[in-house]
Amino acid sequence: MDVPLFRPGSDPGSSFVDLLRAVDHPRASHHLGEGMVDAGHATTVLALRFADGVVMAGDRRATAGHLIAHHTIRKVFPADRHSGVAIAGAAGPAVEMVRLFQLQLEHYEKVEGSQLSLEGKANQLGNMVRSNLPAAMQGLAVVPLFAGYDTRRAAGRLYQFDVTGGRYEERDYATSGSGSLHAGTVLKLGFDEGQAQDSAIELAVEALYYAAEEDSATGGPDPVRGIYPVVATIGADGFQERSTDEVAAAFERLQSRLRVRNGNNDDHTAGRMT
Repeated sequence: MDVPLFRPGSDPGSSFVDLLRAVDHPRASHHLGEGMVDAGHATTVLALRFADGVVMAGDRRATAGHLIAHHTIRKVFPADRHSGVAIAGAAGPAVEMVRLFQLQLEHYEKVEGSQLSLEGKANQLGNMVRSNLPAAMQGLAVVPLFAGYDTRRAAGRLYQFDVTGGRYEERDYATSGSGSLHAGTVLKLGFDEGQAQDSAIELAVEALYYAAEEDSATGGPDPVRGIYPVVATIGADGFQERSTDEVAAAFERLQSRLRVRNGNNDDHTAGRMT
């Protein structure tokens, strides 16, 4: 094959992807950008503390570019009895990371006869995120949230990570994913240090609702198909996923409040809930 020649100013340089584009190679169309892979991505997830533990929640949509890849992907998982993990980023590697994380925590408990400390679990997850960095450089980043009930402190705690595996404990709430900015704003305005579990669930539902309004990659509630975000609470009794009926009822109460706020404009509110 002949080596392509380029005029000064049109040389693609060291970028192999740009070289493929410059010579109109068919494989160039499969790339989203420098070193990027077109894969399903999961957004948006959040976690917030309440008086007796932590609430974790995530929408159900996964996207691939401008397409909706999945309508019912699960983004919130139990890590062990007293902790949970929520995934944002490349869906495939994220789910595999969760499965391996669950297995490692189970193995530790069987070998040592006790659970790893909550900080130890967060450190372990951070190491797994760091080991995924080469894949992240190709567009397969995984940026999870981790939360749990610290039995030693009798309190809920939560952590977020960066793509390099950096671990950061957050005091009140944390968000991740493309809708994290909008969800975080709602949590910031509505968070109450001593709020009860039901109030925390209502706030989590509202944060995801407004994130879906502003971010096309975040899925809103779908009453027709019965698709609602996954919401879980973690307290002294352990990880408990809330029922679909309970989450749907929380959205209905939010819808009623919005109708009152907007002067009973049913058409306007219905459009926002889709």
